[in-house]
Amino acid sequence: MENEIVKLISRFLELIDEEAQAFAECIPIRCFKKGHILLKEGQISRDSYFVIDGCIRKYYIIDGEERTTEFYVEDESIASLQSYKNKTPANHYFECVEDSRLAVLNDEKEQELFKRVPRYETLCRMSMESDYGEQQEALAKFIISSPEARYRNLLETRPDLLQRVPQYHLASYLGVKPESLSRIRKRLAKK
Repeated sequence: MENEIVKLISRFLELIDEEAQAFAECIPIRCFKKGHILLKEGQISRDSYFVIDGCIRKYYIIDGEERTTEFYVEDESIASLQSYKNKTPANHYFECVEDSRLAVLNDEKEQELFKRVPRYETLCRMSMESDYGEQQEALAKFIISSPEARYRNLLETRPDLLQRVPQYHLASYLGVKPESLSRIRKRLAKK
């Protein structure tokens, strides 16, 4: 059976045998249980991830309250770039909201892959540029939208999260209290 990582990377790059072997050797797939914390505030991030199956939540603790800023699901990359690249303590958490299977890559193996498969560095750069642009747009949209508009946008763009994520995490992600989210949902249900 073909290595799952090789299959995944082959969606983006046509690989020769030596390159396929490099990916198979450098990127393990690991399973994590729901509730597992991949990264804690104050830790230095040693790994970046790619979600094969599952859902990961990024959150901060502000004045003792969790504030969710992102959910990562299948086919999305996860990295605490500031911590990972600069070897500085993270200021947030990554938590598995569901049992998850993740491709795991550390900096040493990433550098090895860049040497063994130089095109991979270009792929990573292009992917990061795309992710950065999407994040800029999402942040701008969040800032200029009302809570109800944020919820409607969530319904349109990420409806799967409504079934996968507890309501209190969704409320935090939308920047409202759970009671406010309930009122928004009821109001929209009546329309």
